[in-house]
Amino acid sequence: MNIIDLHCDALLKLQEGQGTLRFADAPELETNKTRLQKGKIKVQCFAIFIDPDIPSDQKFQVALEQIDYFYQEVLGKNPDMIHIKDWSDFDSLKIGQIGAMLTLEGVDAIGNDLMKLRILYQLGVRSVGLTWNNANLAADGAGEPRGGGLTLLGKDIVDLNNEHQVLTDVSHLSDRAFWDVMEIAQYPIASHSNSRALCNHLRNLTDEQADAMFRKGGLIHVVYNPPFVKETGEATITDLIKHIDHFCSLGGVKQIGLGSDFDGITTFITDLEDASKTQNLINELLKYYNEEVVRGFAYQNFLDHRPGFSK
Repeated sequence: MNIIDLHCDALLKLQEGQGTLRFADAPELETNKTRLQKGKIKVQCFAIFIDPDIPSDQKFQVALEQIDYFYQEVLGKNPDMIHIKDWSDFDSLKIGQIGAMLTLEGVDAIGNDLMKLRILYQLGVRSVGLTWNNANLAADGAGEPRGGGLTLLGKDIVDLNNEHQVLTDVSHLSDRAFWDVMEIAQYPIASHSNSRALCNHLRNLTDEQADAMFRKGGLIHVVYNPPFVKETGEATITDLIKHIDHFCSLGGVKQIGLGSDFDGITTFITDLEDASKTQNLINELLKYYNEEVVRGFAYQNFLDHRPGFSK
């Protein structure tokens, strides 16, 4: 079954490798092309992530370097990797092709310059998360004790996302910033978050937040990172499915997807250690849900709710 995976950090690893890693088959990459093919990943989203410790005046350059690796190493050396630049591009992928879409994990790179954000749109970014876990000029992230909401700049960014039909990603926001986003975002999405009711982690969503996402037509893509799946002990695929089941109980059966966070995590769910193992999750889901529902989780829910195509 084909998969749309909304989050991985392969670009960060490629950049850190400084040209030594081949996207096609580097074993260091959990989402290398060989593994994507084996796992039947039809579309992989590639996050641009800037370490908060990088000096502010260097962050945009670092973002451009990661985008350069996307164009040169991911797309340039692999003709079967197809750049997703428009929401209709999902429908034109051929057999054997894998779609690749850029996302932005935190707007630290743009400072307070919206022109830089528009440049990132032009380069292909189609989903923007305002923060990582830290605070920046746009909002507070989940790890900022202050727990502030959106700044005026943050609201301008969401407005710009709306204008350009770009997703606004809530996955790393503080609770207050989440609710600020929900007031104004036309295209909210959680690219890699689980249920806080099942695993009390600040990166997960409360039932109230999940309900708000579903009522607004947003999607929640569950993440494979064990600390977000289970508070103690080894995490299994069954444990991850409990999060899917919980979101279904809140009415989100047609608004759930997958966001692995591969290449950005250091521990793994058993039998779900890299993209090649993704069908293990699908096969387990088919024990609990019918095929149509599982296809929804795998890819169809996202296709049905992408900007301009919402049912």
